[in-house]
Parts: sequence; C-alpha cells; structure tokens
Amino acid sequence: MPRPNKSASPFRYFNSSPEIIRLVVMMYVRFPLSLRNVEDLLFERGIDVCHETVRLWWNRFGPLFAADIRRQRVSRMKGFRNWRWHLDEVFVKINGETHYLWRAVDQEGEILESYVTKKRDKKAALRFLKKALKRHGQAEKIVTDGLRSYPAAMRDLGNENRREMGRWKNNRVENSHLPFRRRERAMLRFRQMKSLQKFASLHANVHNHFNSQRHLIDRQTYKTARSAALAEWQNLMA
Repeated sequence: MPRPNKSASPFRYFNSSPEIIRLVVMMYVRFPLSLRNVEDLLFERGIDVCHETVRLWWNRFGPLFAADIRRQRVSRMKGFRNWRWHLDEVFVKINGETHYLWRAVDQEGEILESYVTKKRDKKAALRFLKKALKRHGQAEKIVTDGLRSYPAAMRDLGNENRREMGRWKNNRVENSHLPFRRRERAMLRFRQMKSLQKFASLHANVHNHFNSQRHLIDRQTYKTARSAALAEWQNLMA
C-alpha cells in the first residue's frame, strides 16, 4: 500500500531549530523591539542571528503561526452567539499618506479582524464587514462610533438593527489600539500598505494568544494561563 503523504515541514530548508525560529518571531512581534534589539537579546542568550535573519523569519513564518492560532480560535468560537463586536478605525501614515486600519474587537478584547484601506467610505466599510462576518459568523450586537459608513454598509448587509452607538460604549476597541500603536512606534511606521496589512493581522493574533487579561485574575491563574499559552506557541506548526 502506498504510504500517506506527510505534510512537508515549513522548517525543512533552515539550519536553525524550530524552537529558535519560534522564539525570534515571538520576541519581534509580541514586544516593541526593533530587529537589532532582537539580535542583541538573542546574542546574550548565546544565539548568533543577524537582524536581517530576524526580518526573514518573521516575514516567512509569522503568517503561518498567526494562521494556526486563528484557525484554532475560530473553530472554538464560531458557535458562540452572544458576541458583542466593537468596530473602529485607526489613522496610519504610510509615506506621509493617511490610510485607515479597520479593526473589530469582541467584548473580551479579542481582536477579530484587521483590514487596511485608503479610504473611509461605505465601500471600505462594506468590504471590512463582509470579511469579518465570513470568517467569524454573525454577532448579536455591533457597537460603532458615529461614522456614517457603518450604518450605510450594515443596511446593505441587512443587519442595521444590530448596531449600537453611544458615548463611551466603544471604549473597548479604543483601548485595544494601544498595543499596536506602541509596536508601530518601535517599527518607525510602515512604508507599504501590504506590509501594514500583514503585520497588523500577525500582531493581532499573537497579541490575542498571549493576552491573559491579568488585571481580572489572580497571580496563580495568570501564571497557569501564561504557561499554557507559551506551551501552545512552542507547538505551532510542529
């Protein structure tokens, strides 16, 4: 009988171990560090890696790790129907030109979707909502700010009755912008729309994976959750 084909390992052409590659990607994406900061920290651990290697690894393996995390999370949460989504858009400069990073966050602070556009009109809002709904299913309530593009797009989708708007109601997504803003400053902003979309999606999934909301739980529970998240990370793409 023919043997079943094994899926090829994404690490097969690299001399470095998968453990080191996962460590490098986690350090660069999770923490507000530059490529050279990661290189120096690894050297203190006895790992000699060039900063260009750090760039190569996060570009190549980061999306694979993020997709694995997102796939597991979506499969667990798709049947959950009591979702309350919070939508907002962030102004991001790319070569002096303003772009918009649309983001959807649920009631627990989990970043569901990130989407970059050049405009902030109905067409952009419609594409963003379709992408989020296709991947995550329907939400019970969708909280937005006063941007008119949201009700116009939701009217076309037939779920305008699920929309909520009010003062301070959208603080959940406003506060979720802060980790991305800190990371953006460390990277000295972005130079291409494609690289912004790639890093925003990757950063969102890694942030979700390690975000244990330590302000809501005791120290022992937090340590257990942190250890579990790290153990899952070390088994990605194994």
